Amino acid sequence: MKINSPQINLMYKACTKASKILIRDYGEIEKLQVSEKGPGDFVTASDKRVEKILISELEKSEYTFLTEETGLIEGKHKNKRWIIDPIDGTFNFLNGLPHFCISVGYEENGEIVSGIIFDPIKNEMFFAHKGSGAYLNNSRIRVSNKSNFQRACLVTGGPKSVSKIKESILDEYKKVSMKTQAHIRKSGSAALDLAYVAAGRYDGYWQREINYWDIAAGIILVKESGGFIENLKEEGFNKEKVDIVASNSKIHKELINIL
Repeated sequence: MKINSPQINLMYKACTKASKILIRDYGEIEKLQVSEKGPGDFVTASDKRVEKILISELEKSEYTFLTEETGLIEGKHKNKRWIIDPIDGTFNFLNGLPHFCISVGYEENGEIVSGIIFDPIKNEMFFAHKGSGAYLNNSRIRVSNKSNFQRACLVTGGPKSVSKIKESILDEYKKVSMKTQAHIRKSGSAALDLAYVAAGRYDGYWQREINYWDIAAGIILVKESGGFIENLKEEGFNKEKVDIVASNSKIHKELINIL
């Protein structure tokens, strides 16, 4: 690893161990696709298995946990927390689409200082630590250099069918697509969307009503790769639902103005 921090080392070991289960279960999913029962129950069990390994590896630190499946687990240190999403991109996983990841962020006094996003199928480990830069495997990553908004490649997610602001989210999508010659993607994994912005694969990302655990690790990745990231509600990130926008610095103002 290019970053020597105790938190990164712990997260790296935990993600590597948990990914073995995920890769094995993904192989089973492909068989379950054609079965009568369908893979729904299996994915829930897979989520829990992965989360259990992550917790058992990380609990040696005695930090607090916030996880998608279990919620809050109080540790000895209240101001130090692991923010975990065991499978981000569950619906992709469920459908045999190889685009999902394990996401673990480390938060200190309300600020994300380290994060790892691991895509086990493509064997891509994105990680960052405050002040130490952002990396993909062993190479330093930077946000893109694109300044022409019309040519920007953007990514988004949502809206959920139960959203009370579904129509306004769809209107917003139309508004953005008209300004970018419709270069908009929808990948199904918010964590990987942020990792891809950090790596310069996408120029920008936005999403309404996203969960904190989906984006926690991505926050530090974008910051450490030279990008801008903010909550459109002008609050911190560690709220239950966040309206997020992230981009390279050059198209950020234009994207914010449209939103």
